[in-house]
Amino acid sequence: MGEQEWYLEYEINKNRPGLLGDISSLLGMLGINIVTINGVDNERRGLLLIVDRQEKVDRLRSILQSMDNITVTKFRKPKLRDILAVRHGRYIQRDADDKKTFRFVRDELGLLVDFLAELYKVEGHKLIGIRGMPRVGKTESIVASSVCASKKWVFISSTLLKQTIRTQLADDEYSTDNVYIIDGIVSSRRSNERHWQLVREIMRLPSAKVIEHPDVFVQQTEYTMDDFDYIIELRNEPNEEITYEVIETDVGFSAFE
Repeated sequence: MGEQEWYLEYEINKNRPGLLGDISSLLGMLGINIVTINGVDNERRGLLLIVDRQEKVDRLRSILQSMDNITVTKFRKPKLRDILAVRHGRYIQRDADDKKTFRFVRDELGLLVDFLAELYKVEGHKLIGIRGMPRVGKTESIVASSVCASKKWVFISSTLLKQTIRTQLADDEYSTDNVYIIDGIVSSRRSNERHWQLVREIMRLPSAKVIEHPDVFVQQTEYTMDDFDYIIELRNEPNEEITYEVIETDVGFSAFE
C-alpha cells in the first residue's frame, strides 16, 4: 500500500473530557500518524492521517464503529474540500443541485484564496467563473491565489487599476503556468474583434482561465456555462442577491468598474 493520506471526520454524540485524547491514543497504538486535526463544524472534527497499511485502515474503521460517543461521517482518501476544511475549520459551501458551483462570503476570502490556489496547481485547462457584486473582492482573490500558487497572472480584460482591454500579448506572457483573467463585462461591452481573437486564443491554452461575470460573458460569445469547470459565487452576506441589472445603464456599468 505504501504511505497514503486518509481523511477521518466524526460527529461528537456525547462530548466528554479526554475524548480527543482517546482517539489520538488509538491512532498511536495502530501506528497511524496524524498530519492535521481541526474542528470542521460545531460538533464535528476532521483529521488528516498517514497510513501505511490497509489492515490499519480496516482495523481503525472497525474500532470507530463500536464507539458510542462518536459517529464517523467520512473516512476516505481526502478530497480538496476535506483538506481545506481541516486547514480552515469550515467546509466550502457547495450547491446541492449544481456540483460545480461553490459559495463563499466575504469573511471567507482566505478560504477562497486557498481553494483557487489549489485549483491553479493542477496542470491543464481549467475554466473558472466568478460571480459577485462590485467591490466584494473577486479580482483581489484571483490575484492573491495566483501568488499563493506561485503563478503569474495576466489580465486580458480588467478594471482593477484602470480599464484593460488587451489585443495582443508579449511572447513571455504565453505560458501554461500563467493564470489568465478576463472580465466578462469589460470584454463584452468595451472590446473589439482583435480582443476577441486574443480571448479565443487564450481559451485554447492548457492553463487556468478565470472569468469574472461569466453570465455576461456567455451572452456575448459562443461559449456556454457548460464550458466552465468551476463556478464561484462570492457575496458580502450569505443571502445577498447577485444581479446584473445594474449594468443596463452607463452609471451602473461604472459601478462594476
